[in-house]
Amino acid sequence: MSLNIAVCVKPVPDSEYYDKITIDPKTKRVNREGIPTIINTMDKHAIEAALQLKEKHGGKVTVFTMAPDSAVENLRRVLAMGVDEAFLCSDRALGGADTWATSYTLFKAMEKTGPYDLILLGNETEDGGTAQVPSQLGEWMSMPHMANVMSINHEDQAVVVERKTDNGRIRYKIALPAVLAVIREINEPRIPNVMGVLKAKNKPLTIYRVADLDVNPDFIGLVGSPTQPGDIFAPDMSRKSEEIAGEPEEIADRIIAEIKKSGVALG
Repeated sequence: MSLNIAVCVKPVPDSEYYDKITIDPKTKRVNREGIPTIINTMDKHAIEAALQLKEKHGGKVTVFTMAPDSAVENLRRVLAMGVDEAFLCSDRALGGADTWATSYTLFKAMEKTGPYDLILLGNETEDGGTAQVPSQLGEWMSMPHMANVMSINHEDQAVVVERKTDNGRIRYKIALPAVLAVIREINEPRIPNVMGVLKAKNKPLTIYRVADLDVNPDFIGLVGSPTQPGDIFAPDMSRKSEEIAGEPEEIADRIIAEIKKSGVALG
């Protein structure tokens, strides 16, 4: 049995630029202008798992993401890994979405293009780390779902997976279709080669706007997000200080006197 596999990925800020990221105090959104993005690391492991299943059993691998138009470049690199097709959900109305609204949008995109036998994601993202989207997506799609997956084997109309636990691992057999969130231990993602990069230029990459998706406008973007940011402020990190002037010996004596005054015993 061949498999029609969907993989959800997320472009995240390159960790080397974390110190450049700011938050707009009015909109309370992360300002990522000028910050390069990369595909979330665990999502690459999900892609690799999908490609390995395709190579063994046949089928197709399709990638989905919700991000700005600039994510096209990220998706081209994903296609170069061996993915067959990519879909980008990009619209200003989708901006500011929390995990609930994000998972809903991805669900509607896959509902439009599916059905899929298996949906894979990275267990969590580097910029959020909530690990909520995989289970939320499983609920939206009314499919069995599991997180912390470290191996996947396809058997007939099911998959046998190993799930990492605090004390080891547990093996499960899950009927398809299903949603699985994988961790780093599952594999080592391949690096695209020159041929893959060339082929990626001609592979289908579709951008969906809100008008292309059968979505409830109350469930998307900032408006449709139950999680709302609170007040944003910069804590006062200033300290009381006093300038000590004079000759070096006088300054040293004054410092010692202040230390003793604070109750610190000097040997």
